[in-house]
Amino acid sequence: MQNLIIVGPMGAGKSTIGRLLAKELRLDFKDSDKEIEVRAGANIPWIFDVEGEQGFRDREQAMLAELCEAQDQVIATGGGAVMRPENRRTLRAGGRVIYLHTSVEQQLARTARDRNRPLLRTANPGKVLSDLLAIRDPLYREIADLIIETDERPPRLVVLEILARLKDLPER
Repeated sequence: MQNLIIVGPMGAGKSTIGRLLAKELRLDFKDSDKEIEVRAGANIPWIFDVEGEQGFRDREQAMLAELCEAQDQVIATGGGAVMRPENRRTLRAGGRVIYLHTSVEQQLARTARDRNRPLLRTANPGKVLSDLLAIRDPLYREIADLIIETDERPPRLVVLEILARLKDLPER
C-alpha cells in the first residue's frame, strides 16, 4: 500500500487521526515532528530557539524525504511542511496526501493550552493562525488527493470518512 500522508494546519488533528487511521489499516504511524524531536534529542520549541525556523525547516525537509522513502505507513506532517516546494514534491511523490481542513476557531480551541507551538507564542494567536492559513491553504490543496473537514467532528468519524473516500480514488 502507498503511504498515506496527512497535511494541514496545527490543531487539525493530524497526529490523532493519523494514529487511528494507521491502527485501522494495520500500518506503521510516523509523526514527522516527533521523529525530528527524537533525532535531535530536543523538542521543537528548543530547536526553534536555538536554530531558528530555518534550522527547523532544514531538519523537517530531511525527515520528510527519509519518511517518504519507506512504504506502508501513515505519516503526519507539521503544519508548515508544505511551505517548501521540495517538500510538496516529496509529499506528493511519497503517497496519497490527505488534507485535514479546519477553521481558525477550531485550531484555537484545540491548541489553547499547548505550549509546544512556537509560532503561537504571541499576543494574538488567532491572527497568526489566520495569516498562516491564508498562505498555506492553497499549498495544502495543491498536493491533496483528499480534503477532509474536521471541525466539530470526532476523530473516529473523520477516519471512517477517509477510509470510505480512499476506496473511490483512482490509481496514480
